[in-house]
Amino acid sequence: MDNLTHSLAGAVLGQMGLKTKTGLGMATLIIAANIPDIDAVATLLDGVQHLAIRRGITHGPIAMLVLPLLLTGIMIGFDRWQGKRGKRPADRLPIHKGWLLALAYIGCLSHPALDWLNSYGIRLLEPFSSQWFYGDSIFIIDIWIWAALIAGLWVSRRREKRGYGNWSRPAWVSFAAVCAYIFANGMITGKAEAETKSLLESNAAQVEANSADDMVVANPVPLQFWKREMLWRNETAYGSGAYDLFGGLVLNEKQAMPESSRILFPELATASDDAAAFLFWSRMPVIELDQAEATVRDQRFMDPLVGDRFSVRVNVQKDRLEHTAP
Repeated sequence: MDNLTHSLAGAVLGQMGLKTKTGLGMATLIIAANIPDIDAVATLLDGVQHLAIRRGITHGPIAMLVLPLLLTGIMIGFDRWQGKRGKRPADRLPIHKGWLLALAYIGCLSHPALDWLNSYGIRLLEPFSSQWFYGDSIFIIDIWIWAALIAGLWVSRRREKRGYGNWSRPAWVSFAAVCAYIFANGMITGKAEAETKSLLESNAAQVEANSADDMVVANPVPLQFWKREMLWRNETAYGSGAYDLFGGLVLNEKQAMPESSRILFPELATASDDAAAFLFWSRMPVIELDQAEATVRDQRFMDPLVGDRFSVRVNVQKDRLEHTAP
C-alpha cells in the first residue's frame, strides 16, 4: 500500500489506546508502520531492476524480527538524548522498554499485512523463499480506507483534546470498519475468480479443450471496490474482462498467446539484468516480438495509462529465434 495508508494505520493503532503505554508510543507506531519500505532506495536504480528488490528482504521474517529491535534502540536513544539536552517534553510519558518494543513489532507487522492485500505482490518469506504472495483484494491506493482511517483518527483526537473519557472509541470503530471492508473485498475477489473459472471451464467444455491450467486473477480497480478487472491465461491464450458485483461478469475475446512468449522466455531471462529482474517480478508475462526487439509486459499492468513503467525492451537475434522455433 502507499505510505499514507501505512502512516494512518500506525496512527489509528496509537489512537486506539496503544500510545498511552509508553512515551514515544505514537511516533514508534507510525515509523514502524513505514520502516519496511526502506527498500524504496532501490527505485534510484536504472531501468526496472527495483521491481525485483522491492517488497522482498525488508518485508520478510528476518526484517520483521530485526527492524523493530533497531527502531526501539533508536527511540530510546532519542529520548535520552533529548533528556540530556533538556529538551525532552515535560508531558511525555516515561519510556517503557517492553511496551516500546511491542509497539515497534505491532507497527512493523502491519506493513506486510497491508502490502499483501493488493496484486503487486510481496515476498513474505524472503530470504528463505522468493515466492510471491498476492491478496488481490485492495487497490494499491484505496481512498475508502483513507477516509475511514482519517475519520476515526480525527474524531478520536478531537475527543481526546476535549477531555472525553472514551476518546479511543472512534479509532476502534475505524479499525473495525477497515477490517470489515478488507474482508468484504476478499469475498468479492473470491466470487469474481470463481465465476470466471466457471465460465472458462464451460467455454472449454464446448470446444473440448482443457482449462485445468488456466490462471485467473481478479485485479482490484481504483475507487470502484465492487468491480474487478479479470485477467486469465494459459499456455495457448490469454484474455481479460470485467466483473461487477451488481452487474455480473463479461469476458472479452481471448487472444492467442504469442509464440514468442514461450520460445523467448528462457533466453530473455538471461538476456539482461533488466529482463531478469522484470521476469522475476512478473506474474503474468507477455512477450511481444517486433523484428529484433522483444517487449516484455505483465498483464496486470498493460493499461495504456500505465505507460512503459512496467515493461522492458530487449534486443534479440531473429536468427536465434527461428532456430529455436519448432
